[in-house]
Amino acid sequence: MNKKKYFGTDGVRGKVGGDVINAEFALRLGYAAGKVISKAHQSGRGRPTVLIGKDTRVSGYMIESALEAGFASAGVDVLLAGPVPTPAVAYLTRTWRLDAGIVISASHNPYFDNGIKFFSSKGMKLPDTTEAAIEAAIDEPLGCVSSEKLGRARRIDDAAGRYIEFCKSTVSSDMDLGGVKLVVDAANGAAYHIAPHVFRELGAEVHAIGVSPDGFNINKDVGALHPDGLVNEVRTRNADLGIALDGDADRLQMVDSAGRVYNGDELLFAIVRERMMRGPVAGVVGTLMTNFGFERQLKVMGVPFARANVGDRYVLEQLQQRGWLYGGESSGHLLCLDSHTTGDGIVAALQVLAALKRSGETLSQWISALHMYPQKMINVALKPGTKWTGHAGLDAAQKDVETLLGDRGRVLIRASGTEPTLRLMVEAQDDELVTRCLDMLLAVDLST
Repeated sequence: MNKKKYFGTDGVRGKVGGDVINAEFALRLGYAAGKVISKAHQSGRGRPTVLIGKDTRVSGYMIESALEAGFASAGVDVLLAGPVPTPAVAYLTRTWRLDAGIVISASHNPYFDNGIKFFSSKGMKLPDTTEAAIEAAIDEPLGCVSSEKLGRARRIDDAAGRYIEFCKSTVSSDMDLGGVKLVVDAANGAAYHIAPHVFRELGAEVHAIGVSPDGFNINKDVGALHPDGLVNEVRTRNADLGIALDGDADRLQMVDSAGRVYNGDELLFAIVRERMMRGPVAGVVGTLMTNFGFERQLKVMGVPFARANVGDRYVLEQLQQRGWLYGGESSGHLLCLDSHTTGDGIVAALQVLAALKRSGETLSQWISALHMYPQKMINVALKPGTKWTGHAGLDAAQKDVETLLGDRGRVLIRASGTEPTLRLMVEAQDDELVTRCLDMLLAVDLST
């Protein structure tokens, strides 16, 4: 398949006012997607209909209006959910039997970026073939169906409430968080009016931060990428745990009462261990960046493990291919396909809390068997024209490092996808071994 022109690993994304994140492109994208969706729409199911949700960026208003116009001109009805998490759009699209769901969000990026991503009628990321069909239609002339076939739009008032109930349904009906004190950081993003309610309605005492969006402060010094404020609040308020989401609430980090931050690998381990209490776990998918200590501990527990390319899209693909249910990224995108069709920060947090309630242990105690390996990554600038793949010196150094590490660690060499940089990453049982291995790699002269 040819390389896609507009779609990346998670929809279309860029700086507002740039080549793709602008009103004109959003109009064309809505029209193109509407044409593709209309062709695939099953007759006898009423009019083709899509759901549009967004996060709290000020540019969301502009993009939402342009997409709405594009879909309407293609004869597609539009339901407008307003600010809701990305996984809420996936859930509502599936449960309402819609043709597609669209999210206007740039996830963890700052406010001046934005993006547009799509979910299929099954609440999953669009297959490459559908994205390619939309791309092909974008470059065709804009058109418009006849007046009697134009799509209509209406706002949905109960989207947030429906999603809150869904999140609660992913844990046992008798789970009671009474006596648990939480600090919830919604990153001034899409879950600002949702996440605190989920945990309160399950009985927790909740103090919420990052719940005052103004269109410009999404992810700014708050949320999963900036947990320092959450750490301070957890300590100040003597809370049991802190929960940090990102701007579209599909990413999770947690903080315990001592102020320790737990990343996606550790939280995924907490979930998988709880699932193993119920029965066998067929396997777990991580990424190229998943900590080697996670892989080693799963092996000890007899759980198969596979690595996908970086990106929750690729984790999901591997899970589907293998028929497995659990996977995720170190960054906090966690998938529990027995609970949801996509990564969901709130749902993942609930699974961790359920494990702790069932075990009676703290988060630190529950994952104590997991020993994360020290990891260090160094970026090496590449001069124009430098060919690092197949470089004899680098290949030889990598083999030497792998021999030295044996089963005590791993090495990963990959090029940046956004800049002329080579990323050298080593994980090992101790810092001294990590440094020694990196020095061996850095000694290679890539210019020769």
